[in-house]
Amino acid sequence: MLAPTRVQVKPGQLFIGGKFTSSISGKTFETVNPATGAVLTKVAEADASDIDAAVKAARAAFEAGPWPKMSAAERGKILWRASEILLKRREEIAELETLDSGKPYTDNLKIDIPMAADAFQYYAGWATKIQGETIPVSGPFFNYTLREPVGVVGAIIPWNFPILMAAWKLAPALCAGNTVVLKPAEQTPMTALLLGEIFAEAGLPEGVLNVVPGFGPTAGGAIVAHPGVDKVAFTGSTPVGQEILRASAGNLKRVSLELGGKSPNIVFADADLEAAVRGATGGIFYNGGQCCTAGSRVLVEESIHDAFMERLVERAKKTVPGDPLDPKCRFGPLVSEEQMSRNLRYIGIGREEGAKLVAGGTRPKVGDGNGFYVEATIFDGVRNDMTIAREEIFGPVVAVIPFKDPDEAVRIGNDTSYGLAAGVWTKDVKKAHRVARSLRAGTVWINTFGPLDVASPFGGYKMSGFGRELGGAALELYTQLKSVWVDLS
Repeated sequence: MLAPTRVQVKPGQLFIGGKFTSSISGKTFETVNPATGAVLTKVAEADASDIDAAVKAARAAFEAGPWPKMSAAERGKILWRASEILLKRREEIAELETLDSGKPYTDNLKIDIPMAADAFQYYAGWATKIQGETIPVSGPFFNYTLREPVGVVGAIIPWNFPILMAAWKLAPALCAGNTVVLKPAEQTPMTALLLGEIFAEAGLPEGVLNVVPGFGPTAGGAIVAHPGVDKVAFTGSTPVGQEILRASAGNLKRVSLELGGKSPNIVFADADLEAAVRGATGGIFYNGGQCCTAGSRVLVEESIHDAFMERLVERAKKTVPGDPLDPKCRFGPLVSEEQMSRNLRYIGIGREEGAKLVAGGTRPKVGDGNGFYVEATIFDGVRNDMTIAREEIFGPVVAVIPFKDPDEAVRIGNDTSYGLAAGVWTKDVKKAHRVARSLRAGTVWINTFGPLDVASPFGGYKMSGFGRELGGAALELYTQLKSVWVDLS
C-alpha cells in the first residue's frame, strides 16, 4: 500500500485577471497520480478563447494597471514576499507536487521548492539593478539607453520540474516589469495554479500573472499565435520547440527555447572512480532520468570499463523504486503512462539493436502495480550510432559507450544534435579544462554532475535551444533596449 495523503486536492480552475474561474467552454481534463494511475482531480481546460481572455488581462495590467507605475523596489518586495509564502507552505506544496508529478516528496521539499524560492529572492534583488547607460556619441547630443520590459510574456513550462520551471520563468519576467500568461504542462498543472494564489497574497496586481492549464496544440498554440503576446519562453522537447519557432515567424514575437539533451558524461581512467560512479548514477537516475540535462550517455575510458561497470550496475540495483510520498524514497514513478511506455519502447529498441542490457529494463510492481514505474536501466556495449544513444529517452535509461583517448571522447561527446550539458571526470586539471572547452554544450560539469544555481546562466547549444535562463543573462530574455537621443545644440 502507498502512504495516505494529507493534502486536500481541489479541482483546478484557470487563474485569469486575479480570479479563479472555469474555462469559457466548461471543459475539464483529468490529472493523474503517477504512483497509482488513479485520477487526482479535474482541471479546467483552457483553449483559444481562454488564452485570449488571459492575454487581454495581462495586456491591461501591463499598460493601464498599477504594475507599470510601481517602483522596481516594490516589484522586488512582491517577489520576496512570494518566496516567503512559498517556503511557509512548502510541506503542503511538496506533497501536492508529488501527487501530481510522481516526484519524490523529499526532493520537492528539500530541493525544488527551496530552489524556486531562491529564484524569487535572487530576482527580487535584481529588480532595482536593471539600468541603462550613457553613451558618448558624436555631435551635440546626449544619448542614453533604457532597459524596458518586453510586455506580455507567454511562458510554457514542462512537467519534470513543475514549480521550479515556473519560478525560473516568472522570477526574471516579473522582476523586469512584464506581465505573464503561464501555461503549465497538462500532466502537472496543480502547483502552477497554486502560484497564482501565492502571488495574489503577496500583493501582485490583478492580471500581472495568469495561469492557464491546457494542452499544447490548443492552449500552447494559442499563446504562440496570439498577436498580444510579445515574447514566448518555452522549456520542453526539441520537436515542440521547433513548432513554436515556426509558428512565431508569422508575428515575429521574441522566442527563447530551453530544449532537450543527450548529455555525455565522460569518465577518464585517472578519475576518482567511486565519485564518478556516484555522479553517473545521480546524473541519469535522479528524478527518474526526467531531466533535460540527464547524463544519458556515459563515456568510459576502455582501461577502466570493467571496474566502472561493476560498480555502476551495483548502484543501479540498489536504486529501488518506491512510494514517492515516503520521505525515504528517492526514485519514484515516471510522470505518465505515455512516458513509461516510451521508456519501455526504447529499452526494446536498445536490445533489438544489439546493446547489452546489464541492469533493469522492466516495469516493476510498486504498491498495487498500477503506477508508471520503470527500473533503473543500464545498457553496455553501446555504439554512438544506436537509437538509444541518439534520441532523448527522458527516463532512467543510460547508454555506456567506451572510448580510447580524449580526442575520441570529445568526438563522441559532440556527435549529437543536442548540446545542453556534459560531464568530465578526471584528476588531471589541464585535461579537464581542455576537454571542457572542446565540448559543445551550454553547461560542463567537472568532477560533478548536475548542480545548478539561480546565479549561473543555463541553456543549450545546437538543437538544445537558445537563450540563457538564470543569472543576469536571463534578463536579456525579458527586457528590450531603447536608445534615447537629446539635441543639446
